[in-house]
Amino acid sequence: MDPLDPLMELAEVADALEQSRADVDRTLWHRALRNGGPAVATEVSLRSAVASAALDGAEYDVEKVRSGVVTDPVVQGALRVASELPGLVDTWQKAPRQVLARLHLLAARDLAEPEELGRPVVDADGSIRLATLCVLVTSETNLPAALVAAVVHGELLALRPFPTAAGVVARAAARLTLAARGLDPRLLIAMDVGHFARSPEYVGSAGAFATGTPDGLRSWLKHYGQAMSAGAEATTAVCNRV
Repeated sequence: MDPLDPLMELAEVADALEQSRADVDRTLWHRALRNGGPAVATEVSLRSAVASAALDGAEYDVEKVRSGVVTDPVVQGALRVASELPGLVDTWQKAPRQVLARLHLLAARDLAEPEELGRPVVDADGSIRLATLCVLVTSETNLPAALVAAVVHGELLALRPFPTAAGVVARAAARLTLAARGLDPRLLIAMDVGHFARSPEYVGSAGAFATGTPDGLRSWLKHYGQAMSAGAEATTAVCNRV
């Protein structure tokens, strides 16, 4: 029995994740993506970085970020993370600790002291939880990729192994999970745009997940499915413009 199996039995979770999977699949069949969609990938990367930074309190207009006038270190860190994600997918399932360290170095380069970059700061219980999370990332499972990504995301938000840029790192790790497990292999779904579109729910359900109660877990997993559908819709909008 997979330790995450009970999560699929929580009310409305399976339906929310199944609907999001259908929405993602429909988006990835868009005609604009038939040749790989490099223009779409670039735009999704930008918009995802801007949304992820906004969720960490650094909210800026996409066009201003595109123009290069925004120097906010949170935004710049999110942009660096987004640009390197494609090259980290394969390593993520083999050496997640190494990738988490790299993500933090990219995200927090101008926010933390050099000696703090890439170094988790956790107590004994946190160390066990981080090790368990890494086992989850490297293990095979028949459960939906979205469920695994949601757990990775929620655990990293709850654990906050890095004192700076923890949110940017958590969201990036979740996107890598979706890519590595084949749901969004080219990182074309604007997942963080979906989270930002539902930001009050994102914050509330993430806090609920951290309680570890069935209702808290269900709240987060439902949000995750709905945010994924919103992210797929955002990507479709980009596809329709290119």
